[in-house]
Amino acid sequence: MSKNLNLNLYLVTDEAVKCRLGLLETVRRAVAGGVTIVQYRTVKTDRDRLLAEALPLRDFLRSAGVTFIVNNNVPLAVELDADGIHIGQSDMPVAEARKLIGPDKILGLSVSTEEQMRAVDASLVDYVGCGPVFPTISKMNAPKDLGIEGWARLAALSPVPVVAIGGLDAERARSIRATGHAAGIAVVSAICASDDPERAARELL
Repeated sequence: MSKNLNLNLYLVTDEAVKCRLGLLETVRRAVAGGVTIVQYRTVKTDRDRLLAEALPLRDFLRSAGVTFIVNNNVPLAVELDADGIHIGQSDMPVAEARKLIGPDKILGLSVSTEEQMRAVDASLVDYVGCGPVFPTISKMNAPKDLGIEGWARLAALSPVPVVAIGGLDAERARSIRATGHAAGIAVVSAICASDDPERAARELL
């Protein structure tokens, strides 16, 4: 991974799972616990509100040496000079996203089927988020869960590093890592909903 991408413990923020300690404090503590990459995911659309929330997050992560990804908002990612962007299958074409962010930024893609995985272009995509492994409450209309074995079969087809996502807790994370196919574990509620994000992060490593 030429972009020095550490996917080992991937935190996705989301309003669907309220951070008990607030967004920035949750992220601070999660990073102290070992989070290596953070994706800012929000339903907000107002630019001023987005910047007010995302700028302190970006600045903290930059100072901590932790990768900062923006979910499906290329203009925001560019304005923030984020490390990269993550898109879903229906957000925009991968080639368009790559063109907009340039060759040096990180591009992640959500994948949930064999057809989607076989279509991944390693010349454009840096990693895939594969799931959901288990049912998840943090994303509405999520695809059918894959289970550990189904996830491992799908991940084995990937031409790029794979992050597992969807309903993962510490025990399930260990099972995923044991397959040998995970470059990392991605979580939302396992950290965001915890009253001790640092401890929650450590337990996922």
